[in-house]
Amino acid sequence: MAPMGIRLSPLGVAVFCLLGLGVLYHLYSGFLAGRLSLFGLGGEPSGGAAGPAASADGGTVDLREMLAVSVLAAVRGGDEVRRVRESNVLHEKSKGKTREGADDKMTSGDVLSNRKMFYLLKTAFPNVQINTEEHVDAADQEVILWDRKIPEDILTEIATPQEVPAESVTVWIDPLDATQEYTEDLRKYVTTMVCVAVNGKPVLGVIHKPFSEYTAWAMVDHGSNVKARASYNEKTPRIVVSRSHSGMVKQVALQTFGNQTTIIAAGGAGYKVLALLDVPDKSQEKADLYIHVTYIKKWDICAGNAILKALGGHMTTLSGEEISYTGSDGIEGGLLASIRMNHQALVRKLPSLEKTGHK
Repeated sequence: MAPMGIRLSPLGVAVFCLLGLGVLYHLYSGFLAGRLSLFGLGGEPSGGAAGPAASADGGTVDLREMLAVSVLAAVRGGDEVRRVRESNVLHEKSKGKTREGADDKMTSGDVLSNRKMFYLLKTAFPNVQINTEEHVDAADQEVILWDRKIPEDILTEIATPQEVPAESVTVWIDPLDATQEYTEDLRKYVTTMVCVAVNGKPVLGVIHKPFSEYTAWAMVDHGSNVKARASYNEKTPRIVVSRSHSGMVKQVALQTFGNQTTIIAAGGAGYKVLALLDVPDKSQEKADLYIHVTYIKKWDICAGNAILKALGGHMTTLSGEEISYTGSDGIEGGLLASIRMNHQALVRKLPSLEKTGHK
């Protein structure tokens, strides 16, 4: 008998039990979903349970929201890059050798930036594929929440949501572009980058310069916060190339465009793309073309490709082929980037560079 003479109704007890079971079910299913999402990247850990930016079954994602999170991720990663560099404790090591035989360096700046960028994006969009330059350890997992705020400059350019199927999206993260220059304290070349590709096509890109705190972003067919310069020199262009093989490009460039051609040796693919644009950064050099002649990874170039495409520019292999941002993580055919020029005419001018790019 219940105390104080209170009678318990069998119906009330049943309702109470059902409510209790319902609460336990939702708590358990939410916990289980969070655990399962840790394996959402082909064996790489993800960043926690599903957030409001994507439905539980994959559903759709809003590219405008993805742009907002990508900008935030690039800035957060850049904060880590800057903090580590200013501490002067880089914990530098080599991941191996590049195809050219140079050390493929990694620092604490790469690792900590990667962690912030990856988990911010993965927590906000747990159902999309994320490819990143650095490995993400399960032991380092974080749930980094987005406050759901879209910056005013993005809202001004992109007034309405832009939804696409989550399964069509691939995100490419470069947590620290120009690591070699970073270790040499050549700070102007360093960027953090995020790119979103839909069905393999670059749709939105973010390039952030941590040491000048400048961020360029764009979404194809919808808007950007950066623009092309007023003019470009197509006859005797300034060509920005990698510091590691500037001589290789210079020889062919002089043969193609003449002795007045200027070669700018620079580090970082993000920096080189920004060299083609109207960037309000005094440390940023200006170029008319960007040429790369060796193998390059897609996280190095996807963001720049998206920004150039949004502004009417082009980034292709040296033979003029469009680059697909699915499948393998690199391209063999070299790289040519231009804006406000006849891109295919430039491709035809560089037949010998195409052969070099496949070596």
